[in-house]
Amino acid sequence: MTETTPVIIVGAGVAGLSAAITLAEAGLAVVILEARDRIGGRVYTQHVPGCAAPIELGAEFIHGKAPEILEPLQKAGKQIVEVEGTNWCVTPQGLTSCDFFSDIDEILDKMDDSSPDESFLDFLERCFPNRENDPRIEKSKQGAISYVSGFNAADPALVGVHWLVQEMRAEEKMEGTRAFRPKHGYDDLLELLRQRTRDLGIKIQTNTVVESITWKKSSAQLHARNTDGTVTLSTSAVLITVPLGVLKARPGELGAIQITPALPAEKAGAFDSAEMGEVIRVVLRFRERFWDSLRPSGDKTLSDMSFLLSDDQWFPTWWTTMPEKHPVITGWAPFLAGRRLSGKDQSFVTQRAVETLSRLMGVDADTVEKMLQGSYFHDWQSDPFSRGAYSYGKVGAVDAQRALAAPIENTLFFAGEATDSTGNNGTVHGAIASGHRAAHEILQVLR
Repeated sequence: MTETTPVIIVGAGVAGLSAAITLAEAGLAVVILEARDRIGGRVYTQHVPGCAAPIELGAEFIHGKAPEILEPLQKAGKQIVEVEGTNWCVTPQGLTSCDFFSDIDEILDKMDDSSPDESFLDFLERCFPNRENDPRIEKSKQGAISYVSGFNAADPALVGVHWLVQEMRAEEKMEGTRAFRPKHGYDDLLELLRQRTRDLGIKIQTNTVVESITWKKSSAQLHARNTDGTVTLSTSAVLITVPLGVLKARPGELGAIQITPALPAEKAGAFDSAEMGEVIRVVLRFRERFWDSLRPSGDKTLSDMSFLLSDDQWFPTWWTTMPEKHPVITGWAPFLAGRRLSGKDQSFVTQRAVETLSRLMGVDADTVEKMLQGSYFHDWQSDPFSRGAYSYGKVGAVDAQRALAAPIENTLFFAGEATDSTGNNGTVHGAIASGHRAAHEILQVLR
């Protein structure tokens, strides 16, 4: 049976939901097709009985004063908490409080997009060759590599300097060095979007995997598989909001969408200019905040610890729920560390996390394990409907950003954080803004 609707959106992440709301408010009928059994995409909050803190398996932070997130939360009376606390670094001399970012600012500030684009590693070698093997310079370079690969989950040999500069400028406009959290998790924002779709009568079909799209100007057919079998839907406009990793999936791979006729070379090339970052994050919940009583530096304890930074090969970065003092801590394994852990089962990831945390804090691993009440993680790389954490731009990506987002024949439209061209790739607010942008492009055609 073939169903017809004016607009079909592929993907019920925040980009797809935001676009659907904008379109429905303008009077257009919209259907959203979502492969998973839930909405939200890479926003994935769990609430565990007996645990006051939300368990975030996907997005967690609000980077800077992002109006796309803060305004609806504030209007709905949702509580927002700014991240506070002390950063601690693991050094050869032991744990010490540190201002990690000041050590690398000198390097990052030298990045420039007026000269030809190059990878971050090539930039470092060109501008900071360190022929005298100065340990201070080498330490700063390694810190800069850790920051770029950690924050962006990016390969420093691939990520482009021009893209990084654009990202830094976008952060400066919105106080991006500050970070916030919805007090009860990103589910606060997701619930607002969910309720608005209900109010507007937007139909969301979960457990519906779009396998192919056949299109011509002003007309498209989507062939999907759900729990009842196969379904074909016809439409005038398709908005594709799936992650970049899914768009780049090979034909035949689970989650891949076959588009016929194939996308123009310019669009396909734009997809190749970006990459999906690799990261594994694990959330550990304990009976108590055992680190509160640790005294690595004189009389100072780790009770106000926000971030714990190291060069560990498994989980180099950890953060607490500060200023909320919950017995929960998150381990972050980006790039090569994430690649090592991807595909492993939960027991393996948990064991590596416990061993790493105990080693970095100087606490016996058995002691840490006995206090552990729960471990939670989601392997986004192995998830066929994500195929990575979030996107970053390779060398030359900035020139391809608009091509990545551009509609095709006013029939195929694109949204999602990877399509953002304002420096907000990889963020929830970038995804929301892209949904609004794509919705307005559709309205210009269909109204």
